[in-house]
Amino acid sequence: MSEALQKLIELLDLEELEVNHFRGVSPKETRQRVFGGQVAGQALVAAARTVDQGRVHSFHSYFLRPGDPKVPILYEVTRIRDGRSFTTRLVVAIQHGQAIFNLSASFHKEEPGLNYYAPMPAAPAPESLPTFQERMKPYEELLGPASQNPMPIDIRLCDPTDRRPETWREPHGYAWLRADGRLPDDPMLHACVLTYASDVTLLDTSLRPHGLVWQPDRKIMMASLDHTMWFHRPFRADEWLLYAQHTPSSSGGRGFAIGSVYTRAGVLVVSVAQEGLIRQLDK
Repeated sequence: MSEALQKLIELLDLEELEVNHFRGVSPKETRQRVFGGQVAGQALVAAARTVDQGRVHSFHSYFLRPGDPKVPILYEVTRIRDGRSFTTRLVVAIQHGQAIFNLSASFHKEEPGLNYYAPMPAAPAPESLPTFQERMKPYEELLGPASQNPMPIDIRLCDPTDRRPETWREPHGYAWLRADGRLPDDPMLHACVLTYASDVTLLDTSLRPHGLVWQPDRKIMMASLDHTMWFHRPFRADEWLLYAQHTPSSSGGRGFAIGSVYTRAGVLVVSVAQEGLIRQLDK
């Protein structure tokens, strides 16, 4: 397991303060605000810590205020319902006395049922693609040395390397991703790690039709507004997963993107949807 992945696991291991109350911290980085995938992953951990049976099958969340990376985050869990098949939890993340994020999660006791999934799109093998750090190397002067820092998630974008990013006008993009090391055999941890990873590239997809993707000096402010995930089938976040992303719409200062996560065998395991704020700043 890489050091970066070990730090992510520690980040997701919340401190229990009292029944239904947990505390999470942020990494010591020079971020202006807490990364959305972090607060979503930690909130899902908090919800799961109060559930006795079933696996998470969906969550719906809203980003309410920017998170302050310098202070801990308090997660308050409300036990909405404990049923025979479904369990529901509401989590509110609080900083400086105000809610910065909320998440409603549902857990389902496993049972048999119908089985169908849309086929996986064609994509190059992850081993044939450059690492994220290799992709960012030409932008190191603009992004600074942080662009070469180790990441807990190994992300391999499927975009062409023989064309400049502003020519990637297709309203979809694919990326292979996996945790950078072997994870413990805890399905909930795998779900939380993928929750963290799912927020890294999704909103950028809504910039693609405008020729703005992967331009560090593009003068755009972006922020996640909401994030929803549906967990269809078991998976391992430390094995290659194809993240197929597309954008149906961008309008009114908002972009909308949808993601489908497949195992390497082509099985659809997770669906994701997100809307985000996209504002073009003055040049």
